[in-house]
Amino acid sequence: MPKPGLLVIDKPTGPTSHDIVNIVRRGTQIRKVGHTGTLDPYASGVLLVLLGSVTRLAEYLLEVDKEYLATIQFGAATSTYDAAGRITATRPFTFREETLEAKLATFVGERLQVPPVYSAIKIGGRKAYDMARAGEEIEMAPRKVHIYELALLRWESPNAVVRVRCSRGTYIRSIAHDIGEAMGSHAHLISLRRIRLGPFSVERATPLDELKRRFLEGTWEKAAMPASAVLEGWETVQLTAEEAEKIRNGIAVQAPQGSAGRARAIAPDGELLAVLEADPAAGTWQPKKVFLDL
Repeated sequence: MPKPGLLVIDKPTGPTSHDIVNIVRRGTQIRKVGHTGTLDPYASGVLLVLLGSVTRLAEYLLEVDKEYLATIQFGAATSTYDAAGRITATRPFTFREETLEAKLATFVGERLQVPPVYSAIKIGGRKAYDMARAGEEIEMAPRKVHIYELALLRWESPNAVVRVRCSRGTYIRSIAHDIGEAMGSHAHLISLRRIRLGPFSVERATPLDELKRRFLEGTWEKAAMPASAVLEGWETVQLTAEEAEKIRNGIAVQAPQGSAGRARAIAPDGELLAVLEADPAAGTWQPKKVFLDL
């Protein structure tokens, strides 16, 4: 059986994130497959697909920040805040490029953002986009997000290409909509490419067509990363054989003075064995998630 691990895929426009999971499930013959960081069908770029027991690490990938290249078109608002929706309003614009750059700078920082009504956010157990399609009136609650960077890369009226670096839960469609309103006009998103998710840049991703070819050739495992890569950038605790045996049995191991936070535990064979959490009072690393099948 193939080892659990991670596939960093460059998703093309068209398929949904769930479509990619199904392709991977068929190609790898691994039943337990999941993804983190959903991309809409019209969006492309980095999609992380977890294989086997590595799906248990998904919660840690939800915490990472993301980076996008987005194209915003001014002059019209749409129902979905992107090109897939119907035009709901139009308004001419006369601003200059320098004015737009200055306005983008005001979006950087922590802010409250209202998500699009056409989103998978659940309201009373129902998805917002199902309610919107049914013609129901919806009031979306604002959510706290953090925009670390919002830079204008190119202005070709009526389109602006921007780079966005932001926290989890940020809707780039909402940013496009809000920028349009802030500029005294309307705007919507017409293209989106995720170029980084946490430590995984698009340069490290395997294009979907190449991955499909590898599935046919039986060489797809060469494109996979080990389970430990999911926690790239974390503190690493290299375990001795004795310590590894303790961790396998749920027993804490000694930690150096000053240890804090979380760490990934690597067994003597080089495989990820556990997620550890420091207990400063006891001076130990406590096992929080243990992997016995890697």
